[in-house]
Amino acid sequence: MIVTTAGRTNEFMIIQAYTIAKELNAIYVPRKKQSVSSIHQHYQCDCMVVGKNRIEYYPYPYEKPFFFHPNSASFRIKRLISGEKDPFIEAADLMKGSTILDCTMGLASDSIVASYVVGIEGKVIAVEANKYLHYIVKKGLHGWNSDNGDMNQAMRRIETWNSSYLDFLKKQPSKSVDVVYFDPMFEETILSSDGIAELKNIAIYSKVDEDAIKEARRIAKQRIVMKDHFRSNRFKQFNFKVKIRKSSKFHFGVIEL
Repeated sequence: MIVTTAGRTNEFMIIQAYTIAKELNAIYVPRKKQSVSSIHQHYQCDCMVVGKNRIEYYPYPYEKPFFFHPNSASFRIKRLISGEKDPFIEAADLMKGSTILDCTMGLASDSIVASYVVGIEGKVIAVEANKYLHYIVKKGLHGWNSDNGDMNQAMRRIETWNSSYLDFLKKQPSKSVDVVYFDPMFEETILSSDGIAELKNIAIYSKVDEDAIKEARRIAKQRIVMKDHFRSNRFKQFNFKVKIRKSSKFHFGVIEL
C-alpha cells in the first residue's frame, strides 16, 4: 500500500499521510505532481490519498476511488424521524437498548441506522475483513459531521473490528448479543449506486456457510438476520424465514431463536 497526499497539499496533509502510512505499515510517497495512475504503474499496488476533507482509497489498478460517506443511512434516519419504518430495523426487531453484531460492515450504513435506533443504551459491533476498507470507514465514522447531531453520535458509538466474521464469531461469548446480522455480497450484483459500486473492487467475498450460521446461533439471543438477493438460495439452505419485499431486489431472512 502506498500512502500519499492530494495534488494540492499542505503540511497538515503530509503529516497525516505519514502517520497513516505508519499505522497501516504502508509506504509514504510524496505526491510531487504524480497522477494516481502513474503511482499505480510504478509501484503496482493500492494507493491511499489523503485530501483536505477525506481519505480516498484507489485499489490497484482501478482509477475510481472508494471513500467513506454515510450513503443511505442519512435519508433512512430521516425517514425514521418522520415516522416511517425501515425494513432492516423491522427484520432485526431492533429497539432502544438492543445489541447487534454486524458481520459485514462495508460502508456501515446498516450499522449507523442500527446505532441510531438502539441508542446509548444499546450496542453495535461491526466487523470488516478488508484492512483498508475497515480503516477508512472507522476514520469516517469518527470524523464525519452531518447536520444531525444524534446521527453523528450514533456513528461514534459503533465498535469496529478488522477481522473475518467467522474468526470473530468464534471468539465471542455465547448469547452475547441480541442479533447477528449478515449482508453478504450479492451473487447477482446490484451494487449500482454511486459510492457503493466501488465496493465490488475491494470487498472480500466470503460466503455465509454452515459454520458461520452455527456460530451465529450460539452467539445470538434473539435472532439471526440475513439480507440477500431475492434469487439467492441461501435463505432456503439455512432455513431463514423470508420477509418478501415485492418492490425490491433484495429480501431479509430471519431465524428466530
